[in-house]
Amino acid sequence: MIVDITLFEYILAIISGVAVGFSLGLIGGGGSILAVPLFIYFVGIDYPHLAIGTTALAVGITAFINFAQHLRKKNANIKLGGVFAIVGIIGVLIGSTIGLLIKGNQLLFFFSMLMIVIGIYMYISKCRAVPNEDCKEIAKNTKYSKVSGYSILVGLASGFFGIGGGFLIVPGLLASSRIKMSMAIGTSLLAVGTFGIVTAIRYSIVAPGITYAAQGMIGDVLYIVAIVYVIGGIFGGYLGTKLSIHLGGKKNELRKVFSFIIIIVGIYVAYESYPALIHLITAL
Repeated sequence: MIVDITLFEYILAIISGVAVGFSLGLIGGGGSILAVPLFIYFVGIDYPHLAIGTTALAVGITAFINFAQHLRKKNANIKLGGVFAIVGIIGVLIGSTIGLLIKGNQLLFFFSMLMIVIGIYMYISKCRAVPNEDCKEIAKNTKYSKVSGYSILVGLASGFFGIGGGFLIVPGLLASSRIKMSMAIGTSLLAVGTFGIVTAIRYSIVAPGITYAAQGMIGDVLYIVAIVYVIGGIFGGYLGTKLSIHLGGKKNELRKVFSFIIIIVGIYVAYESYPALIHLITAL
């Protein structure tokens, strides 16, 4: 498969990265779930597996950059995050392998269902972060066997759908330890980055020996497009964070509006990809 990327598509990829980074900086989540549909329907590279592998790499790199910032502010527990990330790799490898066995458009339909679930979750969930909470507090009396169980399940979903999984990792950390919300967000980025990179590596070796250097493509990952996404994401994240600080208590309202956007996009993706599911059902 040869994919010719035009200059215009690179520009659209930067814009997509800005949108993803902006949403992450503004409301602290949800942006990475839009990376795949933006890649396919906005940038216009209509290869679902390629979209998943490429955006997984972009989200992974961006997450590591943000994790370093949280770590400098002592707003991350590296031991807890490290255990969650390393053990979760098992789930990521299993999930990504299963995902690669499913045809692209069929996988996209399942992805759309996940988007709708995430949108509903974002709408009904309440942010438990307290502005003045002590971000230096670390997880106490943590049972790492429990953490490992959650990490494998989250890694499985992350690898299958090719997403960072921050919206799953944060609840997983909160449920398996006594870590506070603000530190859970910072800590989760270590796992988000690890899951994204591992998924991208798995997608890179899906077609061993097939490399299109001119397009920066290895396996099912377009590395140059991923880097462009990251550049846009850094800029968008800066803008989103600045606006988030300015808006203060209004972020919950923005979170609800954004949840509607995710649901609507999920419905659109489902509409576009459901024929592949119908074909799968009739073939059984």
